[in-house]
Amino acid sequence: MNIKSQRDFVSGVLFSAFGIAFAWGATTYNVGTGARMGPGYFPLMVGVLIAILGVAITIQSLTVKTEDGEPIGRIAWRPLIFIIGANLIFGVLLVGVRPWGLPGMGLIVSIYALTFIASLAGDQFRFKEVFVLATILAIGSYVAFELALKLNFPIWPSFIG
Repeated sequence: MNIKSQRDFVSGVLFSAFGIAFAWGATTYNVGTGARMGPGYFPLMVGVLIAILGVAITIQSLTVKTEDGEPIGRIAWRPLIFIIGANLIFGVLLVGVRPWGLPGMGLIVSIYALTFIASLAGDQFRFKEVFVLATILAIGSYVAFELALKLNFPIWPSFIG
């Protein structure tokens, strides 16, 4: 097998693997039919489409010649750690962890934490810009989830009300 683009090959394989895993996980729900879709129908279709996209990218990596074979570079650990950490902290802050005695901080505080921590993944950190972004995201999330969709998210820290 002659791989002409290492980056595309690895990306395609990862897309396919995640798509298959996502589609497989969706089958644990009632899929239904096209006319009467169940809760697993949309995730199944998204997983299948991601897997098909991955196969197409993998095939392209084997057929389309690139200049230098596009070797895979080093893993960017800093962005990886900060982005994943920001999402984990968002989830923990949103509802808290009762066994640890950590109360839920609600949607607003969680979004500010998510935005500030994720912004540390970049090369530059500008407090004012990150604060404005976090504020816009917090207001937008409040409007979308609480007012428009009427979802029952804890908005403020649990000890406030």
